[in-house]
Amino acid sequence: MRIHIHNAPDDPLFAITPRQWEEAAARAGAEGRGHSVSFGEACPVLVAALAEAEALIARPAALAAAFPAPAPRLRLIFSTSAGVDALAPFTSLPPGAILVCNRGIHGEKAGDYAIMALLMLAMEMPALLAAQQGARWEPRYNPTLTGRRLLVVGLGTLGAAAAARAAAFGMEITGITRTGAPHSACRTVLPVAALDLALTEAEFLLLACPLTPATRNLLDRRRLALLPAGAGVVNIGRGAVLDEEALADRLDAGHLGGAVLDVFAHEPLPSGHRLWRTRNLFLTPHISADDPATYNPRTLDRFFTALGALVRGTPIPNIVDYALGY
Repeated sequence: MRIHIHNAPDDPLFAITPRQWEEAAARAGAEGRGHSVSFGEACPVLVAALAEAEALIARPAALAAAFPAPAPRLRLIFSTSAGVDALAPFTSLPPGAILVCNRGIHGEKAGDYAIMALLMLAMEMPALLAAQQGARWEPRYNPTLTGRRLLVVGLGTLGAAAAARAAAFGMEITGITRTGAPHSACRTVLPVAALDLALTEAEFLLLACPLTPATRNLLDRRRLALLPAGAGVVNIGRGAVLDEEALADRLDAGHLGGAVLDVFAHEPLPSGHRLWRTRNLFLTPHISADDPATYNPRTLDRFFTALGALVRGTPIPNIVDYALGY
């Protein structure tokens, strides 16, 4: 099969290399042999490769920049990202190609980040850091995470990993999902219709849902006001799920205890943005779920799984449902 791998020129750490491809192809056995593979970075190279490519591996941003473009032979588009909101509403993609996302490889790192963030909020680390920067000795004493109430919105790979880590620390976890189906790490799982009531009982809120028309601004000003005084907020999903201005208002006013954000509505976050100066807010630059030691090998393994299923005519995992947006 003719396969093109498109790397982002501004992110060499996560560029897929020929050696990584060869190693993954060897792991894949028969499914990894007999392919013609090309690599590229510039958008014109990608557009040119589409004339012959039957399968494509690329980031959503690169796909959004390249399409619509003629791709007469393209059968499989494999997004190296789990989130594909940059491609919505998906009308520019070739109708004959299947879009598959990279869901499932981010959990371990995301779980570590989530429990780190929850511990930081439980120990009031954002406030302690501000005191340190102001050379102020301000002791703060707080209970452990055991028995404290966590609300996780979205129980996909990220949210499920976060819930599992939190359960190991003895937290009482309520999940919110589209269907409300039970989850082993959660005491209770509720549908989105029950979100308002669940917010009123949460000591910590963790957002881990994809960005879709249904989740955009899901945590708006009204819903943020439902959180109890002193609650903590973590976002490892997508920035536009959360009303950032409303969050900043509630943090600056002291209504919320603190927040840890890894994702933002606009990335990179502009240097003059209010969030950089918001009280008791800790920011990280979208690094919560990507492990450079494992990301590319696991990505390529997922690609070969999808490719093998396509060739055999069996169900392909992680096909994006355009109606749902993930």
